Amino acid sequence: MDIRPATPGDAHALWEAESATAALPGQLASRPEEISIVSLDARIRTASQAGCFFVAEANGRLLGHAVLEPMGLIAIQHVYRLTIVVHPGQTGLGIGTALLQHIQRWAASRPALHKIELNVRATNASAIRLYTRLGFQEEGRFRDRIRLPTGEFIDDLAMAWFPDVAPPHASGERRPTPA
Repeated sequence: MDIRPATPGDAHALWEAESATAALPGQLASRPEEISIVSLDARIRTASQAGCFFVAEANGRLLGHAVLEPMGLIAIQHVYRLTIVVHPGQTGLGIGTALLQHIQRWAASRPALHKIELNVRATNASAIRLYTRLGFQEEGRFRDRIRLPTGEFIDDLAMAWFPDVAPPHASGERRPTPA
C-alpha cells in the first residue's frame, strides 16, 4: 500500500467511496446525495494548498483517504479539522492506522499546526479505538447530533490530538513545546 497526495483525477473514485460510506448508518455525517464529484475536486485542490489530502492506494485502487484542513478564522487557524475515510470493504486491514500515522507525521512537521480536531460517531467503536490508540483524546460529546435516515439520533464525539505531545509511535519524534 502506498500513501500519496490526492489529485483531481481521484475525485470520481473518492466520490464513489464517500457515497458508499455515507450510505452506511453511523459512518459519515453526510448523506450520499450531499456528496458530489465537483465538491471533492474542489476540496482536493483547496486542501492540497492549505492543508493536505492523502489517499491510500494499492494496485491502482484507492483504499481510503484523509483530509486535513485548517480552520478559517485567524484566531483558530492553528487548529486543523481531520476527515478520514476507510473505503467500504477495506476496514480492518490497517489502512486507517497507516493514513492517520501519515497525517500525524505531516502535522508534526508543521510548526503552525497546534491541534487536530475530528468528530466521530459515538457508535463507531473501531474508529474511536484507533484515534485513542494514536493519541487522540475525547474533548466532548454532542448529544443527538446526527440524525440517521431511520430518524434515530446518535451522539458525535469531539476528539483532538496535539502534535507537541504526540506519542513517539504515532509521529516519530516529539516537537518541543513553544515557550
